[in-house]
Amino acid sequence: MTPVTPDIRLVVLDMAGTTVADGGLVEEAFTAAARHMGEEPASMLDHVRATMGESKISVFRHLFGEETRAQEANKAFEAAYAELVDGGRIAALPGARETIELLKSQGRTVVLTTGFARPTQDAILAALGWQDLAHLTLCPADAGGRGRPYPDMVLTAFLRTAVADDVRQLAVVGDTSYDMLSGVRAGAGVVAGVLTGAHDADALRAAGATQVLDGVGQLPGVLA
Repeated sequence: MTPVTPDIRLVVLDMAGTTVADGGLVEEAFTAAARHMGEEPASMLDHVRATMGESKISVFRHLFGEETRAQEANKAFEAAYAELVDGGRIAALPGARETIELLKSQGRTVVLTTGFARPTQDAILAALGWQDLAHLTLCPADAGGRGRPYPDMVLTAFLRTAVADDVRQLAVVGDTSYDMLSGVRAGAGVVAGVLTGAHDADALRAAGATQVLDGVGQLPGVLA
């Protein structure tokens, strides 16, 4: 890894797979949602895996087409995921909390983002005791409804925090190609992929990663 040079003032971190150990919960919750809809989940799981990081309602719109069915499937997914979270099936990735605290101690603003709906994001934050850890948390609805790979959540973080003068002072960090695309499209100076989640180094680089890290714990050293 080569240290990067931009003056990074704002760090936009993904949650599941980047700072939070998902442990396959997305697939479990999707399976429950598909069965709730009377569908066989096996034929849909490849698409779910390929679109990890994308807004979940967008995935369901692709799979179920009609908006009412997509919304029903999304609600079933969120309920199943929340039940898994309540059952203690969620954990922080090793060193994630310490990394966020170190980034803050370096004078950087930290924003946590997700493709989940707000109730699920809040349930994860509460389960981890992270409600006040980051300066700001965002879900697709906070950015007008469009999640990754659109740049909307990154740019919303840029506008709401008002800590950076230029989008090149942003670092976007995630574990999927959709995270990388959102960072590239936002013009971020650093777009870092981590190998603790859904996609491998080749996929992350192909989507525009400027750095590929073993885990988020390497980020403060790269930015220092």
